[in-house]
Amino acid sequence: MEISEEIRIQTAATENFNTDYFSFGRGKRSLVILPGLSVQSVMGAAKEIAAAYRNIAEEFTVYVFDRRKELSEKYSVCEMARDTAAAIRAAGIERTAVFGASQGGMIALEIAANYPELVEKLALGCTAARVTDKAYAVIEKWIRFAEKGDAEGLYTAFAKTVYPKDVFEKSRRAIEEAAKTVKAEDLKRFIILGRTIKDFDATKELEKIVCPVFATGDTDDRVFGADAAETIREYAKNALNFDLYIYDGYGHAAYDTAPDYKERLLKFLR
Repeated sequence: MEISEEIRIQTAATENFNTDYFSFGRGKRSLVILPGLSVQSVMGAAKEIAAAYRNIAEEFTVYVFDRRKELSEKYSVCEMARDTAAAIRAAGIERTAVFGASQGGMIALEIAANYPELVEKLALGCTAARVTDKAYAVIEKWIRFAEKGDAEGLYTAFAKTVYPKDVFEKSRRAIEEAAKTVKAEDLKRFIILGRTIKDFDATKELEKIVCPVFATGDTDDRVFGADAAETIREYAKNALNFDLYIYDGYGHAAYDTAPDYKERLLKFLR
C-alpha cells in the first residue's frame, strides 16, 4: 500500500475550537507527534512525515497534531498544551505515547506535567524547559522576516539555523519553492506562535512528570543550546526513568537529520 493511501487527515472538534491532525499506521498502541514551530501547517507535509516514521507505524498508530485553527493574538504554550490535550481527547485517544519536537516538545512537557493521565511515555527532541534571552533572539530574527512579509528570507533563515550546513545546501531549492507558497495568514500565524516562546518556563512544573522520558539534544543546537536537554533531566526528577542522548553535529533538527533517531525512538517506545 502506498504511504499516501495510509494517511488519514481529520479534524478534532471541541466546543471552543478545531484542530487538524493526520494519522497513519494501524498498530494497537498510539503515538502522538507534536511538531515544532513551522512556517506553514504541518498538514502539507503529511506524506513526508509518514514516510519518515514508517518503521514506527508498523507497530503504532501515529497521530500528528497541528496547533488549533483559531488563534488569539496572545497564545501561551500552557494554553497550547491545554488545547492540544483537549484535541487529543476529541480524537478519541485516551492514553498515548507523546513525542514533541522543539516547540512541540514544550507543549509535550506541559501535557505530561498537567495531564499525566494522557501520557504513557514522553519523548523529546531538541526542546527546552525554559527559553533564554539568547534562544529567543534567534526566534525573534525569524519573526522579523515574517513581519516584513519576507517568506523567502524567513524560510532561509529558519533552515540555516535548524539544519547543518550540508543539509541546508541540499535543500536550498526546495526551500525557495516552499517560500513561494506562503500566504499572509501563514506569516501572521507564525508570528503569534513564535512570540509565545519568549516567556516560556516550565521548570517548576517538571517535577510533576512521572512517566518514562527519552530526551535528545545536539551539541550544535543553535536555537536552545547543547545543555537544554540536560536541564530538563535536572528538573524532571520524578520521571519513572529518564534516558538522555546528545548528538554531535546534526543541528537543532537532529530528530530529523540524525539517521538513527527513529530507531532510538522506537526502542524507547516499545
